[in-house]
Amino acid sequence: MNVDRRQALQAMLGGTAGGVALLTPAEAAASPIDDRDALGMLYDATRCTGCKACVTACTAANDLVPDTVLSNGRWQMPTDLNAQTKNIIKLYEAPDSPTHSFVKRQCMHCVEPACVTGCPFGALTKRPEDGVVAWHASLCIGCRYCEIACPFEVPKFDWANFNPQVVKCELCRHRFAEGGGPACTEVCPTGAVIAGNRADLLADAKRRIAAHPGQYFEDRVYGEHEAGGTQVLYLSHVSFAALGLPTLSDESLAHYGTKVHHVLYRYLAIPLALWALMAGIIRSRFKHHEKKARVEEASTGLPPQL
Repeated sequence: MNVDRRQALQAMLGGTAGGVALLTPAEAAASPIDDRDALGMLYDATRCTGCKACVTACTAANDLVPDTVLSNGRWQMPTDLNAQTKNIIKLYEAPDSPTHSFVKRQCMHCVEPACVTGCPFGALTKRPEDGVVAWHASLCIGCRYCEIACPFEVPKFDWANFNPQVVKCELCRHRFAEGGGPACTEVCPTGAVIAGNRADLLADAKRRIAAHPGQYFEDRVYGEHEAGGTQVLYLSHVSFAALGLPTLSDESLAHYGTKVHHVLYRYLAIPLALWALMAGIIRSRFKHHEKKARVEEASTGLPPQL
């Protein structure tokens, strides 16, 4: 059951057991979305020139604040994902070597996302129709559990606003109704990043590896199996670790996280349940005392001795 932020806070502060009942971990998709329906992206580092057209397109499509001008008149370029940057191009340079590579970073849209499992109020969900990991402002209480749960360190928190929000790529889902897709994939001049369903993108990536022996550092696709699989896939001519992509097992972190969160929320519920019980007893005793005082006043005509 989903509740909005106001209902959640009211329930927890209302001194009822209902507040405890709300503290259940959000569940990831019961069954992973079919690869043929899962919208994703394929990024090929061998084709990226680092032009950052994708960064500019993302900023415009998502109404983000563009890079600000410093007091000296120079542009401040973001070096990583932040509250105003959902998509970033970073540079890898090998020490004492001409080898370099660009890498595009944004939400990976995991097949079984740990951030969804980690969110206690369901503010993050995996859309069943396309697998996009979406964030819902009305359900977010700002706990930042998603930041902790994400193995790719993607969700960021907008501390500058009075009402802080979680910021992450959502594959421009607001453009789907008009037939649009991820803005970053529509402007890349070299086709370094393309959009499509996961099954087709994975097949395309494997064809590239087979067609160009030795071009790719690792003859595999990053995201095919990592953390249970991601909908954003990578090919690279340098190691994935060098690009800042974490080395992960094939096990879904969401499954592991669910076990941890069940224990955490279960034991967190115990003190809250006791607090709710005590609040109920105090309220009941106060009403009993109040009723007794009114009876005393009616029978004696004297003000009650409180």
